[in-house]
Amino acid sequence: MTELSIGQPAPDFSLPRDGGTSVSLADFAGKRLVLYFYPKDDTSGCTVEAKAFSEHAQAFDAAGAAVLGVSPDPVKSHDKFVKKHALTIPLAADEDQAVCNAYGVWVEKSMYGKKYMGVERTTFLIGPDGRIEKIWPKVKVPGHVEEVLAAVKAGA
Repeated sequence: MTELSIGQPAPDFSLPRDGGTSVSLADFAGKRLVLYFYPKDDTSGCTVEAKAFSEHAQAFDAAGAAVLGVSPDPVKSHDKFVKKHALTIPLAADEDQAVCNAYGVWVEKSMYGKKYMGVERTTFLIGPDGRIEKIWPKVKVPGHVEEVLAAVKAGA
């Protein structure tokens, strides 16, 4: 597992996204990017988080930051998720977990004594220079989006 730290260049990526287009780190050059990784479309915590980022999308934009969600779900799943909850933020599909691995969020998890691999909910704030400004590991959803927005407004 890759352990990223503040000040490091963010790992490059190019992924398919909802709506049938693609998105890459280069698309955000010169702008701050809130890159958040979440486990699964349309599950309770992930829905609350995606809706909160969508509700605050204009505030992030006004503060000079874009928001991008990433999960291992396929684009088709993202499209349904976006439509069902009227999400306004782009969602990228990392089906082979290459980007999740590059960011160190594809980890062994355990539920009811069973071990499995999955996404550890994590958010990265990437600066206009492509370097990591802040990392929120093991995110708890309540209040998280507001905390990230405050960090963006404060300049990290």
